[in-house]
Amino acid sequence: MSTAPAEFQRLIDIVARLRAPDGCPWDREQTIDTLKPFVLEETYEVLEAIDAHDHPAICEELGDFLFEAVFVAQLESEEGHFTIADSVKAVADKLVRRHPHVFGRDGGEPALGTADQVRTRWEEVKAEERRTQASPKTLLGGVPEGLPALLRAYQIGVRAGSVGFDWVRTGDVIAKIQEEVDEVRSALDSNNRAHLEEEVGDLLFAIANLSRKLGIEPETALRKANAKFATRFTAMESVIGESGRRMADMTLDELESEWQRAKSASTLKT
Repeated sequence: MSTAPAEFQRLIDIVARLRAPDGCPWDREQTIDTLKPFVLEETYEVLEAIDAHDHPAICEELGDFLFEAVFVAQLESEEGHFTIADSVKAVADKLVRRHPHVFGRDGGEPALGTADQVRTRWEEVKAEERRTQASPKTLLGGVPEGLPALLRAYQIGVRAGSVGFDWVRTGDVIAKIQEEVDEVRSALDSNNRAHLEEEVGDLLFAIANLSRKLGIEPETALRKANAKFATRFTAMESVIGESGRRMADMTLDELESEWQRAKSASTLKT
C-alpha cells in the first residue's frame, strides 16, 4: 500500500526527471512565469470539483494542483532559491505557530472553544508576525493583489474587521448596500462613466462584506449562481430551439415567460 511520503517523493523525482537535460523539451522550456496560467487553471478546476462534490474529480484535481506546486518549486530549486521541502517546512511551521491553542498548551496557552475565538487568535498571531518582520507588512499588505476582485474584497473586510473596523450588525451592511444602490442610481443621471464605475465598485465591495458577515464565501456563492443561471438559460434555449423559434426574434415578455418555465422545471428537479 502506497504512503503519502513515498508518493510525494515519486512526484518530486518525476518532475526532476522531466526537467533533466534529456527530459521533456516542453517541460524544460517552462519558467515560473509561463506556469502561472496553469497554476490558476488548476486552482479553478479544484474549486469546480469541490462545488460538484465529485470526490474522484477532487482527488484527480488535487493531484494536478500539487504537480504545479512541485513544478514551480523545482524551477526555484534549480536557481538555488529554495526546494519543495523548504515550502513544506515553512507551511508546517506556520500552522504550528498560528495554532498556539492546539500546539502551545504546554506553555500555558488556553484552549479555544469556538471558531470565532480561533479566527481572532489567528489574526493576533499574524499581527505579531508582521511586527517582528524586518520589513513589516501593513494589515492589508498580506492580501494578494492577484486574487479575484470579489474574493480580495472579502479578505480585505476580514483583515479590517479583525481590528474592530467593521459594521456591528449585519443589518448595517444591508443599509450600506441600499445607500450604494441609491448612489449608483444617482450616478446614472450624471452620465459620467468613471463616476458610475466607482459607485458600482462600492456596491460590489459592500455586497462582498455582507457575504462575509453572513459567513458566506462570495466567490463560491457567485460561481453557484453563475452555474444555476447557465443551466436554466441553456434549458430555455433548448426548448425555444426545439419549437423552431429564435431567441433573437422573441419579445422580452416571451423570453421571460420561457425563463419562468425553465426556472420552475429546474426547481422541481431539485
